[in-house]
Amino acid sequence: MSTRASRGMVVAITTASAMALPTVSAVTAGAAPASGTSFPATSAPAPGGPVGGLPGSSAPPPADSPITPEARAFGQSIKVVRAKRHLERLQEIADDNGDTRASGTPGHNASVTYVADWLRAAGYRVTLQEFTFPFFRNVTFPLFRRIISNVAKPYINNTDFRTVTYSGSGNVRARVQGVDLTLPPTPKPSSTSGCQARDFARFVRGGIALIQRGGCSFQTKAERARAAGASGVIIFNEGQAGEGADDRRGLLHGSLDAPTVKLPVVSTTYAVGRELSARGTIVTLVTDTESDPRRATRNIIAESDWGDPNRVVMLGAHLDSVPDGPGIDDNGSGVASILETALAAKDLRARNKLRFAFWSCHEFGLRGSEHYLAGLSPTEKANIRLYLNFDVIASPNYVLGIYDGDDSDGAGAPAGPPGSDRIEKLFESYFAETGRPYRSVDTAIRSEYGPFAASGIPSGGLFTGTVDIKTAKEAVLFGGRAGVAYDPCYHLRCDTIVNISDTALGLNSGAIATAAFVYARADDLPGGSAPGSGGPPVATDVPN
Repeated sequence: MSTRASRGMVVAITTASAMALPTVSAVTAGAAPASGTSFPATSAPAPGGPVGGLPGSSAPPPADSPITPEARAFGQSIKVVRAKRHLERLQEIADDNGDTRASGTPGHNASVTYVADWLRAAGYRVTLQEFTFPFFRNVTFPLFRRIISNVAKPYINNTDFRTVTYSGSGNVRARVQGVDLTLPPTPKPSSTSGCQARDFARFVRGGIALIQRGGCSFQTKAERARAAGASGVIIFNEGQAGEGADDRRGLLHGSLDAPTVKLPVVSTTYAVGRELSARGTIVTLVTDTESDPRRATRNIIAESDWGDPNRVVMLGAHLDSVPDGPGIDDNGSGVASILETALAAKDLRARNKLRFAFWSCHEFGLRGSEHYLAGLSPTEKANIRLYLNFDVIASPNYVLGIYDGDDSDGAGAPAGPPGSDRIEKLFESYFAETGRPYRSVDTAIRSEYGPFAASGIPSGGLFTGTVDIKTAKEAVLFGGRAGVAYDPCYHLRCDTIVNISDTALGLNSGAIATAAFVYARADDLPGGSAPGSGGPPVATDVPN
């Protein structure tokens, strides 16, 4: 996924009760990723009180819970073993196609065929919505070295640096020139490095521009550098310490807007950027990339042949991986869960129409969902009474995150469109009934939630975390390891079938199916009246 931010506060800790759902059978809380990191199994909070002295409640689920016994049973019918079979097939597809399922590649085309075939066989009306986009990939691995007394110090790809999406190709050896850097960084983010033409007033043509994160898009920074005569661009993190999304020291996962800057552009950690800022630094920078401004790809849109077309309940997950890996947690996990929900729901014959979307081009800037929404009339948008998004829901070092629809944490993005708070409460009820802790996740994230919420459609979803670091409190709540990323293989080649928590996959699959059942049969939907325009802004300066 493109998700970067996952800040939020723990909003509730519940315990098992007489109404609790049985836990879906699973192995451990996280199978070891390819790096060899393993994570202790997660268990539900002990009955009788909060966990570890953290805020919480041992109260039973609320009496007004929207989860009926029938919805509960439907959620229980989703078995993690069946979801895992879909993940295994997606892994096989990646294995057969250069270890990737990225949009515009044979691996993605095969993934589309696999999912669409299942949906057609289940009786859904399936549309393959084709569009074009600017494609990008690394043809060969990039090379980045600092030259010290004619001795090369190599930096490690995807650890110290990475190629920025839509970077040009180049083989450059040149002096690094800092551009309006703030070193050391201010306590709070303040950098506008490279955002104005005047930042390059003293830049010597032919040098490699060293630019700090913040203040404007990567595209603007790279274009300013090119105009100033730079031969390459290095964008490094700003440097503030913090927890989760507030930690601006790690490796940036960034993207340009389009393949218009014909220079090598890479992103780095703060530590690497600080090292490169030393006077007289010389580096070698090599990128070998492929861009196609009009590569064809397809969304899958599948809807039930029953239900009121003016009352659409929509669920979505992006089907594409990043070019550098198979994308089994990001986002095979969301795909497998909503596909299995769709197969189980095929014969519901409920009041409201179910629509399932499997988005393409998420990793290239949410283009699939934006293309879909741009093609809808105001009435067609109004008929979508809610949208549920599932992007990364089985991280090996997971938290159980619920999108914060009502801005109860008071941080980051504002509340979602009216009705988003009700979606959040439904998922809270589900986890309360399973006796599992959960936390609020800020909605300032780069996922399909954003375009739908910006269209005024009530939205919600689940998320188990990506590059942010699990805190000690979260390790007490959810198990796993503090001080380690929720998904150490995020956007990497090691995001394989072993990079999945069966526990998180099972719990979230049950939650997704429960929500689909509740809303398919609901008389009163969160988007009870036609959504208007507006909603929370979509994050634009959040690295991919």
